[in-house]
Amino acid sequence: MLNETMFIVPTYIAYLCISICLTVWVAKTLHVNGRQFLIEAFGGNNELADSVNHLLVVGFYLINFGYVSLMLKMGIYPETLSSSIEALSSKIGMVLLVLGGMHFFNLAVFSNMRRKGLLENTKPPVTPSERLRTAPGI
Repeated sequence: MLNETMFIVPTYIAYLCISICLTVWVAKTLHVNGRQFLIEAFGGNNELADSVNHLLVVGFYLINFGYVSLMLKMGIYPETLSSSIEALSSKIGMVLLVLGGMHFFNLAVFSNMRRKGLLENTKPPVTPSERLRTAPGI
């Protein structure tokens, strides 16, 4: 029994440390760099952009930490250092894929908000020079 648990606890600890560090790093990157998109999307309203940016980061943390917690269980008990590294690599790989997916989701959200903001704040390309007459009865 001692041999079965010798590698599992250090693997759990390494998994949690690496996953948490990666999640925090990605969230900070999104928070800092996403701010400019949101400011532009909200027509220069810094307070609204910062508020939405903060809410997006909180949601990002909740989803990713929830996933990391659910994936903690190894399902196997590594008996050697190499099997422990393989299990850790598999778990971290899944976390990286989820972080990448969340990153692209956030980019899509930011891009959509920016596009809508630009459309709302954009003037027509040419000012109208005359009005069309409507047909009688319309």
